[in-house]
Amino acid sequence: MLLTLLTSAESILPIVVMIIVGYVTARIGWINNKVGSAFTKLILNVSLPCYMIWNLTSSFDRDKFLTLIGGILIPILSMGLCYIASIGVSKLFKIPKGKTGVFRTAFFCSNTIFVGLPINLALFGEQSVPYVLLFYIVNTVLFWTVGAYEISTDGLSSAKLFSKSTLKRIATPTLIAFAVGLILIMFKITLPSFATDSFKYLGNLTTPLALIFIGLVLCSTKLSEFKLNKEILLVLFARFIFSPLLVVVLLHFIPVPSLMGKVFIIQSAMPVMTNISIVAKGYGADYKFASVATVVTSVACIVAIPCIMALIQ
Repeated sequence: MLLTLLTSAESILPIVVMIIVGYVTARIGWINNKVGSAFTKLILNVSLPCYMIWNLTSSFDRDKFLTLIGGILIPILSMGLCYIASIGVSKLFKIPKGKTGVFRTAFFCSNTIFVGLPINLALFGEQSVPYVLLFYIVNTVLFWTVGAYEISTDGLSSAKLFSKSTLKRIATPTLIAFAVGLILIMFKITLPSFATDSFKYLGNLTTPLALIFIGLVLCSTKLSEFKLNKEILLVLFARFIFSPLLVVVLLHFIPVPSLMGKVFIIQSAMPVMTNISIVAKGYGADYKFASVATVVTSVACIVAIPCIMALIQ
């Protein structure tokens, strides 16, 4: 138990360090809100799309993707059911307008790659990577479609799910890059090494820029906003109790290899995605709540993951 706690903490601490860097540099005046807006544009339009193409093409080939695709039903069902539950919970607990979409997205989407990948590597080794990426694919598609739509409604109250403007918002550079990555995999197209390296280097900007942006937001956030209000408590419940329990229940009905099942449970219990605050800022939604939720769940993950590991073992 202690070893698992230390392993999980070691995976989370770099995230905390980068957030602190953003906070300190904002506090001493090196970066400001104008710089934060530039970070948002750079991440959404350049680094994340590059990361998507590089990650998919370097981790999958067509045969591997087709072999693993059968297990994709569990993340689809678990996240779908979690999203449905988020709608009911947001109405039951009367989540304020302007925060509802961010809350729902934080409820059903998790940080499956920036936190999920290193934690699964530490807990299960290299053999867990294909299963991590399988869950990541579903999480990414749902985040950039359903999640992006939900967040956009916080900033644009008149938005409709089936409209031309909604389709434009959903067709983000990141989702387009995801589709390009799948095409490259399925048609066995190999990119030249200079392109792969370029995508890799630009993509690697995503995590530090996103976390520095969160530090910037936290610097401008009043300490009183960090209280554990009902929204944060409900997000904690969703991330570390409700979501992994859904996967455990589904595993009783959908047989998959043991390691795949364990990875899916851990992936479902990851903290709130760092990208939520970036997207919320872009759409004019409550990005401060998104940032607070990201930080609180990332810290809570240090304790939650060892407990979940102890239970599934």
